[in-house]
Amino acid sequence: MKRIGLISDTHGYLGKDVCSYLSDVDEIWHAGDIGTLAVLDKIRELKPCRVVYGNIDGASLRNETKALECFEVEGLKVCMTHIAGRPEKLADSIKELLAIEKPGVFICGHSHITLVKYVKERNVLWMNPGACGIKGFHKARTILRFTIEMEKCKDLELIELNRYPSQEDNQASTG
Repeated sequence: MKRIGLISDTHGYLGKDVCSYLSDVDEIWHAGDIGTLAVLDKIRELKPCRVVYGNIDGASLRNETKALECFEVEGLKVCMTHIAGRPEKLADSIKELLAIEKPGVFICGHSHITLVKYVKERNVLWMNPGACGIKGFHKARTILRFTIEMEKCKDLELIELNRYPSQEDNQASTG
């Protein structure tokens, strides 16, 4: 059994409040737009992690991460990338990826909109954790936490944080 903390779109900000929600997970997964090496380093200090880069991430972050990660955890195949669209409107490359890899879980970021949806026609659980950074149009910062056990996701939590963190948390941010 593995407990996962899923985040995206930090855009150079990883607040103390986010870190506190990630303290009790086994792994942290970041679905892109990390923003700075300092944020990536902080995530790596907290827990083992799996990270993909996003469209705002420069060469230094792209040298440290990949555009796509496909891996297996507790018998469950997972694919993660930053930009994928929505389940109803996929880029051809994502359609092809899902057909070839056949993951049980597909993760993306980019939209800053949280979405968890089982896509029956593709037999995949689609997850977008929204954004936990402070840059962007989102009204709340969000994190997903869940457990993977015996090839299944369970105990899914959506954590919603204030859009504008407290002054204390803001001073403790990374980036």
